[in-house]
Amino acid sequence: MRSQTEGVIFRAYLLAGTAVAGIMAASSALAQDTSPTQLAPIVIQGGDDSATGPVQGYVAKNSSAGSKSDTPIKEIPQSVSVIGKQEMNDHGITSKVDEALLYTPGVTTQPFGNDPDTDWFYIRGFNATQTGVFLDNLNLFSYGFGGFQIDPFMLERVEVLKGPASVLYGGANPGGIINLVRKRPLDEPLYYTDIGINSNGNAFTGFDISDKVGSSETMTYRLTGKVAGGDNYSDFSHDFRGFIMPQLKIAPDDATNLTVWGYLAGLDQVHTGNGFFPYEGTVVDAPFGKIPRDAFYGEPDIDDGSYVQKMVGYEFEHEFDSGVKFTSNFRYGRLDKHEQGPYLNGYVGGDLARIGFEGRSGVDSVGIDNRVEGEAEFGGATHNLLAGVDYKYYRLDNWQACCGSNPISATDPVYGTPQGANFVYADGIVTMKQIGIYAQDQIHFGDGWLLTLNGRYDHVDIDSDAAIGTSYSFDDGAASGRAGLAYEFDNGLIPYVSVASFFNPLIGTGISGPLKPEEGYQIEGGVKYEPTFFDGVITASVFQIDKRNNAVTNPITFEQSQLGKVRSRGFELESKANITDNWKVTAGLDYTDMEVLENEANPLLIGKSPYITPRVKASLWIDYLVTTGTLEGLSLGAGVRHQGWSWADEANTEKVPAATVFDAAIRYEKENWAASLNVANFFDKEYVSSCQGLTVCGYGDARTVTFKLSKKW
Repeated sequence: MRSQTEGVIFRAYLLAGTAVAGIMAASSALAQDTSPTQLAPIVIQGGDDSATGPVQGYVAKNSSAGSKSDTPIKEIPQSVSVIGKQEMNDHGITSKVDEALLYTPGVTTQPFGNDPDTDWFYIRGFNATQTGVFLDNLNLFSYGFGGFQIDPFMLERVEVLKGPASVLYGGANPGGIINLVRKRPLDEPLYYTDIGINSNGNAFTGFDISDKVGSSETMTYRLTGKVAGGDNYSDFSHDFRGFIMPQLKIAPDDATNLTVWGYLAGLDQVHTGNGFFPYEGTVVDAPFGKIPRDAFYGEPDIDDGSYVQKMVGYEFEHEFDSGVKFTSNFRYGRLDKHEQGPYLNGYVGGDLARIGFEGRSGVDSVGIDNRVEGEAEFGGATHNLLAGVDYKYYRLDNWQACCGSNPISATDPVYGTPQGANFVYADGIVTMKQIGIYAQDQIHFGDGWLLTLNGRYDHVDIDSDAAIGTSYSFDDGAASGRAGLAYEFDNGLIPYVSVASFFNPLIGTGISGPLKPEEGYQIEGGVKYEPTFFDGVITASVFQIDKRNNAVTNPITFEQSQLGKVRSRGFELESKANITDNWKVTAGLDYTDMEVLENEANPLLIGKSPYITPRVKASLWIDYLVTTGTLEGLSLGAGVRHQGWSWADEANTEKVPAATVFDAAIRYEKENWAASLNVANFFDKEYVSSCQGLTVCGYGDARTVTFKLSKKW
């Protein structure tokens, strides 16, 4: 366990550093009345429609996810969702990125409740938590406990590209990726600060400042930071966290700019008790009834979850007189993380069984991406060409020990009893190196047709040097591709179809040696619609993903196995609209059907569905702003989230029931002051979010009220 001195140093370090059903009906009604007074699109000051700039209201028009360039979303031949800063603020997102995606179709987040030190993402049924998270289009790869965590306050937007992304990023989760886009220095001055607290007693304060450097006309800076801490919803659980991110942009002329940035973040916590509860006692009654949502069955005196994260990076762009643009993006990250404390593992006798655990992770991560892009006319078509080379390096110094602990009573827990000794079962260093070359051609032809062609080749080396555990090495190469075809009608309707293959190398060993890379393909078709009579985007898509060498981690032993072949297919419907200056709406609906097609280790699982992902999800959020009269500046928001049932175990013998949760918000803004009150799970619905087996279930969050006061200068 870390010493108290280390904890004090960490706190001092940080403190010093910081000195769609509803929308479709609405669309139909609006189509019958095109009065410019009633249907004027909302105008958000500061929005620039770029792939990195502020989103205008709820509707983003451009994204870099899916193209690696500033591209209209309607021209990307896959489904893309973008959650901007205003939408995050309206939903009351203050601490975790996975909270920001609770209203995004095709994405399942927080399967074990609000886990303070990990953001969990499942896209189209596949786990994107470790191989599908990117920051500014550079992979935040993680393995085991060696993963970075980003605070949403440092982000301008969160982008979700659904479906394979190997043609642009190399190894990545085949269900899709999360691209986190950080805030950047602004052309106009910004001075912002806020303070707030939630009903658990967890408080926060942040600042965000951007301006010119003195009287310089070529240099601007941005300094963003936050500190938060207090109690969490579980008994005994509390945390202290924060970050600071300075940036400097140098733009000597209109064709050239360089941004350098740094980042320091940390967390010191006693874990929440949620996530390892048994099925019996949560979904169904145990002999004693239900385990309380806020129960804690660890050891508060020895429990520790802490990390320190550091990053430095740069972005460089230069556009030549010919119109060709060169871009270079680089980031180095360092993570030091410690985990300690027993966790539950079902029952023994009449008590809850526990497994002792301690782990230390040291991570070095490097990503660099260099590319050129330009436009050319030939063959009677316009070609937007892009080509590049990227490199990824990940090194994990991993030490883990278990399993000394003892049972604890579910109804009358006694803490501080002697714990058994843990034994070291993993001690070694694993490295991954991946280099890829890629090219893209977006071909506009025939007054509305768009053909997108992508090709990529990757080579990956993985080495494990284990003092305790398994040493191994692996190297391989693979090609991936994508082809998409779309047609844009004059009324804003854009049907499209695409096919893409993927290659996702994995760290670790399975039953038969080093894990094989995941491989497969996706077929997707759909319609994107940008109405001409209000500011909005509606996307409907159907898809099928076939993945070979599907890897699954045992949640108790952390051992990995590859199930063979899994298929995910379904449909998604999403709408985002700034209907008028007063009304903003988001709506989503998705259906995901997953099936195990092959399983050499356990043929009995063929035809079964993996756990966690619900078959059906639906959501609707409506926001109303008063723009005139006495109540000008007052806004009200209300939302509903529904998740259907999901399987609780891989044998498909037990289910997690469906649940519907309501959220609400009220805000008031006047003369650059703003106050907001958000309530998540307004009616305090008690439900299980999901189970990863019959001993690993997590409650969804209880009702949480968050108050925030902010000021701009």
